[in-house]
This record gives sequence, structure tokens and C-alpha cells, in this order.
Amino acid sequence: MKLVAIAAAGVLLATLTIAYQQRPAQNPIKPALTDTMKANIYADNWFMLYINGKPVAVDPIDFLPHNVVSIDLLPEYPMTIAVLAKDNADPKTGCEYGDHIGDAGFILKFADGTTTNASWKAKSFFTGPLNGDTQNPRVSHLPLPANWFAKDFDDSAWKNAKEYSEQEVGPKKTFYDFDFGGAKFIWTDDIALDNTVIFRTKIDKPGWRARWTTKPDLDVSKSPNE
Repeated sequence: MKLVAIAAAGVLLATLTIAYQQRPAQNPIKPALTDTMKANIYADNWFMLYINGKPVAVDPIDFLPHNVVSIDLLPEYPMTIAVLAKDNADPKTGCEYGDHIGDAGFILKFADGTTTNASWKAKSFFTGPLNGDTQNPRVSHLPLPANWFAKDFDDSAWKNAKEYSEQEVGPKKTFYDFDFGGAKFIWTDDIALDNTVIFRTKIDKPGWRARWTTKPDLDVSKSPNE
């Protein structure tokens, strides 16, 4: 009798195992536009934005007129933000409009409350004209580090960004048509002579979980090289 019971239990277990393995897959949950958030970015003069190692926005106007880039982002936390920002400057002299020294500035606000401020890291890779000498201009160029946009890039040795007022940056009219409340203009310590700057920060949101379950099959992290 025991043998019969054991055999029956074995058959039942095997049947349940097969049924579990053949069960219909749960429908994946896809992100919707309601899961996205608005991001407003303004640069004097140009920027490229990466989030979690992926390119998400490039300023379509490299010089004038000054513009705001406003996009929808699908957030995932922790969120590593990396920005390459460039002021208008001749790569050989560091000047603009012939022999003038320009200003710069970068500001960003996400709808989740993320804003630029002095807690961000900043490092210059193109400075000039050195010592502000526009008569005999010289410049300093450093190569951009590999994977400067990656989540695991080590920026611990970089200095913090410096905050600047609207009066110091002088944003144009279009800036005031978008929400930048609470955000600060940032650059390095030298807003006049540092012309190419990388900014980085990391945003944590403990307990955050994505509502969606799908993941992309494509990989854009190596764009535009692949």
C-alpha cells in the first residue's frame, strides 16, 4: 500500500512539474509615457548628456541661438549623469569673435527634483587663452578620459563644480520659458577660461523599483562607434 502511495505521489509531482514548466509566460509590463519624466537642459554653448552610460541627448545647436533642450527620460536609479559641455572657443586660441574671452555655463533640471549644483563633479579639458592673454594666446588641451560617461568611472579626485548666478552667466530669453526652478548654473572655478568641461553626479533613490519588467535588447552604450 505504501509503495502505491509513493508511486502515486511521484506521478503527481511529475505532473505538477511539467504543468509548471509549461505554464503560460506572464505578460511583460512595458514602460509607458507616464513613467517618463521631463528634463530641461541649457548650455552656453553646447552639451552632450549621458545617463547610466547611455547617450540620451545632444544639443542640436552648437553655437547660436542659445536654446533649451527639453526631453522625456525613462528614469532608472541609481542614476549616473555625465555631461560633456563646451563653450564657444577657438581650439587654437581659446578666444571667440577673434580676440574676445567668452563666458560659459550649464544648468539642468529633471522632474524628479534632480538639479545642477555644487555637489556635482567638474573637470576642465581645454583651457585658454592661458592667463587671459589674448594678444599672444596659448591653450592647454587634455585628452578626454576613456569611458568618462560610464557608471563605474572614477571621478573621486575631481573637484566639485562651482555655482554661478544668472547675472554671471547671462542666459538668453529662451531659458526663462522653461522650468529651472531650484537648479544652479555650474562650471569649473574658471568660467571665463575653461572651455571644455565634463560634469558628473550620481542620484540615489533608496527603495525605488521599476514598474516595468521589460529590458531593451539593443545596446546603445557604445554609440556612435557601434
